[in-house]
Amino acid sequence: MKPMIKTLATAALGLTLIFPTMASAHSITVKSGAADLRVTLESLLGEHAELAVIAMQKGIDGAADFNDVAAALIANGDDLSKAVGSVYGADAGKAFSGLWNTHIGFFVDYVTATAKKDEAGRAAALDKLAKYGPDFGAFLESANPNLKAADVAEGLKAHVSQLITAFDDYVNKDYTGAYKSEREAYAHMVHFGQILADAIVKQYPDKFTNVGASAASVNLRSGLDRLLSEHGGLAVLAMQKGINGAPDFDAAAGALLANSDDLSAAITSIYGDDAGKAFKGLWNTHIGFFVDYVKATAAKDETKRKETLDKLNQYGTDFGAFLEGANPNNFKTADIAAALKPHVAQLISAFDNYVNKDYAKTYASTREAYAHMAHTGDYLAGGIVAQFQDKFHDPKAPAAMDMKIWMKIGSSDFTINDKITKMDTAPFMWESNTYVPLRFLAEGIGAVVTWDQASQTAWVKAGNDTLTFWVGKDYMEVNGVKKEIGAGVVLKDGRTQVPLRFITELLGWNVQWSEADWSITLTKAMAMSTHTH
Repeated sequence: MKPMIKTLATAALGLTLIFPTMASAHSITVKSGAADLRVTLESLLGEHAELAVIAMQKGIDGAADFNDVAAALIANGDDLSKAVGSVYGADAGKAFSGLWNTHIGFFVDYVTATAKKDEAGRAAALDKLAKYGPDFGAFLESANPNLKAADVAEGLKAHVSQLITAFDDYVNKDYTGAYKSEREAYAHMVHFGQILADAIVKQYPDKFTNVGASAASVNLRSGLDRLLSEHGGLAVLAMQKGINGAPDFDAAAGALLANSDDLSAAITSIYGDDAGKAFKGLWNTHIGFFVDYVKATAAKDETKRKETLDKLNQYGTDFGAFLEGANPNNFKTADIAAALKPHVAQLISAFDNYVNKDYAKTYASTREAYAHMAHTGDYLAGGIVAQFQDKFHDPKAPAAMDMKIWMKIGSSDFTINDKITKMDTAPFMWESNTYVPLRFLAEGIGAVVTWDQASQTAWVKAGNDTLTFWVGKDYMEVNGVKKEIGAGVVLKDGRTQVPLRFITELLGWNVQWSEADWSITLTKAMAMSTHTH
């Protein structure tokens, strides 16, 4: 078996850039190799459940967008297969893909048989789904002895039952029951993601440590990610139902509001009843704005559509002010408003493209909206944990150790914890700024860097996060959110060079400058790795 590669193991750089409040040298954080693996698998498996429900509804309705939502479901399966392949190798990834897509096919068979009122076909599909669980369990147990085939099969039995119940209730026009089962199916698959992650961490403890994180902080991150991503998926579906005048609109909207209740309860548990009520009011108001946008679209009222968009954009500022008031040291109104702009843009894009019958773009935006809300959950969790360190402190957490990076102006030596790497360029000083090569710094931490010569653009990929730098620009973007650098990015010796001050401030490193030899030493205390979860 191959150990997990960097794709899932090293989201730390991207997440730290997005959430600088989490980078304090001695603080409990919400991120670690184990935590990043967990939320990645939870996110993908939860998305599978949401897309499966939508695809089955579209299938029985004979909807024009069925093929496109089915394609999104398969694309989600591809992402899951890549994750498995990154742990266990390409052959295992292909085997997983075959098994996973087969079980999706069985659900399609069930929908097809239901449409034809073919009871024998329905029974045959259910029988195949029942047999799939043990086969899939055997595959996982062969890859990881910490997973038992019987336990996996039992978990997948619940998955099948929940999706079939959600579908059958939809067909029978029991829409309340349908969306209740949909939410149960989503939560169940998220939990399955945690089970898989725990087993992988146990199998590869040296690759997936809990550096810096506590169980409580990771649980908070997971919970907020789950609820916020679910919000994104339910909002897309409710808006579609609204514009179609579908009979299940009220039930879909009810599920969205139930999700809002759960989010409000989470905020209440941290900041108290008054804050929870204030959050709920703000959150439900923004949901109302999306409903207004749907109504204006249906009425072809362009003035009202524009007014609603203005309200949605203003909402980001209002929500940011609320969070800054609750947590002034870790949340800033402008940052939160900027982070919520993509949320609005993605949901509006998914809806507008649906109305315009560009279904491929509809579901591309749907998947983006789902993923973006997980980033928002990470941000909120990071700020909350930074604010309440005592609450999230793990008394069994290991001691801290120093991580050290050493560079020198004009030298190609790059040292991480006394391990020397030779660079093909060197740090330099220009216009009172010290510049360091982005590629070596990023790859030293574990990220993947790509470069486009034509556009002079560098992308740093860390887990689910993408950082974009442009030569000549004094700003960059993290998942589409603009960040000011303070000085221009430059190209020297064929390498993208960024101001050292920007990188160190965002990553929370301590900087020591030696005038004697013009060397730079970056240090940060980090928790020693632990193999417990």
